[in-house]
Amino acid sequence: MRQLIVKQLDYDLTPVAGLALVGHYLKALQPALKRLDAAMPIRSGVSNSDVLRTYLGLLVQGKSDFDAVENFRGDAFFKQSLGIELLPSSPTLRQRLDAKAPEISERMPAMIEALLASQRPDYGVLPCGWLPLDIDTFAMDNGGTAKEGVGRTYAGVDGYCPLAAYLGQHGFCLELALRPGVQHSAKETEFNLERLIPMAQRLSAAGPKAPILVREDSGFDAMAQMRGMEACNQPGMPRVDWLIKWNPRKTDVAAIGQRLDADPATCWDQPREGKRVTVWEEKLQIEGVDSTERPLRRVLRLIERSIDAKGQVLIEPHLVLEGWTTSLPAQFGSADIIALYADHGTHEQFHSEFKTDLDLTRLPSGKFDTNYLVCQLAALAMNILRLMGQRGLLGPDAPVRHPAKRRRIKTVMQELIYRAGRLIETGRRLVLGLGANDRAAKAFGRLHGELFAAATP
Repeated sequence: MRQLIVKQLDYDLTPVAGLALVGHYLKALQPALKRLDAAMPIRSGVSNSDVLRTYLGLLVQGKSDFDAVENFRGDAFFKQSLGIELLPSSPTLRQRLDAKAPEISERMPAMIEALLASQRPDYGVLPCGWLPLDIDTFAMDNGGTAKEGVGRTYAGVDGYCPLAAYLGQHGFCLELALRPGVQHSAKETEFNLERLIPMAQRLSAAGPKAPILVREDSGFDAMAQMRGMEACNQPGMPRVDWLIKWNPRKTDVAAIGQRLDADPATCWDQPREGKRVTVWEEKLQIEGVDSTERPLRRVLRLIERSIDAKGQVLIEPHLVLEGWTTSLPAQFGSADIIALYADHGTHEQFHSEFKTDLDLTRLPSGKFDTNYLVCQLAALAMNILRLMGQRGLLGPDAPVRHPAKRRRIKTVMQELIYRAGRLIETGRRLVLGLGANDRAAKAFGRLHGELFAAATP
């Protein structure tokens, strides 16, 4: 094997040529960033819009640490690609986010909506025709720290429990709202829904024009939320339905099992020896929801096991009662309702992308408001990467990958962000040169051309 000679070249290279694509998506946010600078002017130094551009440039690389910006000091490509006039140092980045976090956080939902509305992506409508809005919380392990808001989570770790909302099957994030670790899922969620559902309706009206299906687990089983979702059904806006896992709380499951067993009309299905399953529906009435206009129901399933999965005969039958509350019309049978909720589990993959691909398990600041803003910016960064993956990695010229309906955020980083390139200034033009052996060059060039053409007036 011939020995390699390591040599530093006399011209600049970049390992993240994909930031040139990110910069095009940031152009869609230019009006919002200008309004931000006008509302919070800086007498001298780095503008607030440059701070956001800089941190988004780090997040799309999977870097949430403020100190990571020091690696790009003096990097002309980083500034040029993201439209940054003055690059902040890591202390400036941290201090500005600490000082302005609450004010900037209020503007983040509008920026997320502006990005998605300008791009009109394929959100991923369900085969039944509804556009899912999956809402859930997940645990971020920040144990061993004294960060503000860290507490014991439902997962048994010390950290935070942010609320995430994903529109469509392809995981476009409308919000990542940080919460203290001890906060219950349903607490204050009605305030999030007041913002999220109208946003989802507006995006659907501008794109697929599909009704919205809100899907939540049993931690959100509250009639107040259902009344709030019903209030979003206004003339001229897409219809809003919901599918929420029922929380049985103190329901006497044994008594229900005895009643069903004694009823000759009960239809039992026996998938294997020692296991019986029955499914039925019950009508519901919720105060504030007109049952004549929107008949509500609960699909219930009782599973009785007298022999466990390993063949062990049980002394007493083991009963499991599950239920799903829904406003979907009668055309959806019980099996359809259960299958639609099972599909809700896909959102767990999106949680994983936040925690691993974007490196947000342990948040960078000790202040809760700053970490809240970091999560909102991470939602924006995820959507940018999701858009890049959808337009750049699913075509015939994309790098060789297994067929898929969407690409994981980590894959987008590997194939489009982490590309070696050389910034060449010739005449009055700037040229981004990619390697002759770069297998993603065709997809990269096509996507760059499409975004450039879309941004050109």
